[in-house]
Amino acid sequence: MEGVGAQYNPRTVEEVFRDFKGRRAGMIKALTTDVEEFYQQCDPEKENLCLYGFPSEQWEVNLPAEEVPPELPEPALGINFARDGMQEKDWLSLVAVHSDAWLLSVAFYFGSRFGFDKADRKRLFDMINDLPTIFEVVTGVAKKQTKEKSSVSNHSSNKSKSNSKVRESQAKFSKALQPKDEEEGLNEEDEEEHGDTLCGACGENYASDEFWICCDICEKWFHGKCVKITPARAEHIKQYKCPSCSNKRARP
Repeated sequence: MEGVGAQYNPRTVEEVFRDFKGRRAGMIKALTTDVEEFYQQCDPEKENLCLYGFPSEQWEVNLPAEEVPPELPEPALGINFARDGMQEKDWLSLVAVHSDAWLLSVAFYFGSRFGFDKADRKRLFDMINDLPTIFEVVTGVAKKQTKEKSSVSNHSSNKSKSNSKVRESQAKFSKALQPKDEEEGLNEEDEEEHGDTLCGACGENYASDEFWICCDICEKWFHGKCVKITPARAEHIKQYKCPSCSNKRARP
C-alpha cells in the first residue's frame, strides 16, 4: 500500500506523538470535511475495507495489508459493510470509535517496539489524552466539553469565593458554641458536630453546603435563606438576633 510504505518509524515519545497527531488529523478529515468522499468510497458492494490515517495528515480507504503479521496493527476491518444498515451519523460515530482504538494501538505498538519504559508510556498517554478523541470531534462532544469547561471554570471560581465567605461567616457565628481551640478545625468537623442541628425556622437538618447563622441570644441556628441573611450581609453584623429574639426585645 503506497501510504503505508511511505511511513517512518518514530523512536521517541515526541516522534510517536507527532505520528499519532498526523494519523488522527487525517482520519478526522475523512469523517468531517471529506465525509462525502469517504462515504462514497465505503461501498458495501466492495470487499472488506479499512480507514487508514497517515502521519502526513492524509487518509485512505483501502483493503487490509496482505502480509501476516502486518507491519503495523490494522484498523477495523469491513467498515463499509455497515454503511447502509444504519443512520449515517451513527455509522460515522462507529468508525470514529474504531479509529480511536486503532490510533492507540499503533502508538503503543511503537512504544513497545522501541522499549518505552513506564514513565515514557505514561507521558505518551498523557499527551494523547489531552487531545479530544476522534469520536468526540465527530459527534460534537469536544466542542460541548470546551464550553462546559469554560463555564465550570468560571462557576468554580465564583463558587469558591462564595464558599469562602460562607465558611468565614459560619466560623464567626459559631464562636458562641465552639471553644477557641476548636475554631481551626471547624470547617472539617462542621458536618459531624452539627449533623443533628435543626434550623430554628424551617426545622430542616444542618448541611455544610448551605449558609447557616447562629443567634447570639437564644443560640439557635438558622438557614441564612430562612432569615433572609446572606454571607455578605453577615460579615457586617457584630451580634445577630433571630426574628424571634428581635420581636421579644421590641415588646414593651
